[in-house]
Amino acid sequence: MKKIGIIGAGSFGTALASLLGGKGFNVSIWAREPEIVEGINKHKKNPVYITDVVLPGTVQATDSIEICVKGVDMVVIATPTHAIREVALKVRPYLSGTEIIVSVAKGIEQDTLMTPSQILVDIFDGVVLEDQIGVLTGPSHAEEVAQNKPTTVVASAYSKRVARIIQETFMTTMFRVYLNQDILGAEIGGALKNIMAIAAGIVDGAELGDNAKAALITRGLHEMKRMGSMLGASQDTFSGLTGMGDLIVTCTSQHSRNRYVGYNIGKGKTLEEIKAGMTMVAEGVKTAHSVTQWSRKHNVEMPITEAVYMVLFENMNPRDAVNELMTRHAKEEIMI
Repeated sequence: MKKIGIIGAGSFGTALASLLGGKGFNVSIWAREPEIVEGINKHKKNPVYITDVVLPGTVQATDSIEICVKGVDMVVIATPTHAIREVALKVRPYLSGTEIIVSVAKGIEQDTLMTPSQILVDIFDGVVLEDQIGVLTGPSHAEEVAQNKPTTVVASAYSKRVARIIQETFMTTMFRVYLNQDILGAEIGGALKNIMAIAAGIVDGAELGDNAKAALITRGLHEMKRMGSMLGASQDTFSGLTGMGDLIVTCTSQHSRNRYVGYNIGKGKTLEEIKAGMTMVAEGVKTAHSVTQWSRKHNVEMPITEAVYMVLFENMNPRDAVNELMTRHAKEEIMI
């Protein structure tokens, strides 16, 4: 029986604990909050995130990272991107070097501009081989995964062998996992779709219409491809689950935290007001900052990302941002 440690008891960490526990694996899930640890161990429910899901008896919670990861076959990092470096440093002393490491975060670290897997390669250097690190990503809202609704995602890793292990570990009849060898492209798609979801939410909140939203999603995909092309990712990846698939679901779903942020901005709320009322992290906020840093540094045109950044961090009126996007100089539709 495989032993799996999950670092992070938020929505997705909890949903994956339910999935993996349901397959008969021994799952240990780490949480900072004592009430979450107590709720899972006593009542088999997370009292803060996806609270209606009853977890299998094979799932145990702990506030000790050592207990969570020591002696496991696989470690799943289910924290927001901005917390990965801090948490990975705490995980490192308890690794034996034989574990498979899987990130399910979707973002790009500020300042370093690293993807989640790149952060893990950096922190675990000398302990865990790069080939043992991979990601699980794609259109997969935690609420629907936990309810066992049909979901299709991608496993990608620095080695195909590890990608296959991730695929086999997570695959169920309702959670289908494809292989993709382009880990960089998969992570870029997963990060940038959150920025576009904020923009899509603004469109909905400001009642700008379906035409605007269709254009936003399409041109958002173009920005994903542009960044991916500059960094050496495969263009085909962005036509798949981690590109277009994740973009569609995050820009349209009621479960999307990033769309929620944008929707409320479109309704006239400030970012500070919105964040004060949320218990979960909207990765797109920090990612918009990171990607704008990158695009300005490398002089890469990413107008939607730039507009979201200006609205979030420089108090630009959303309608003014839309006006700037609509009045840019005329050009051809270039697909790369």
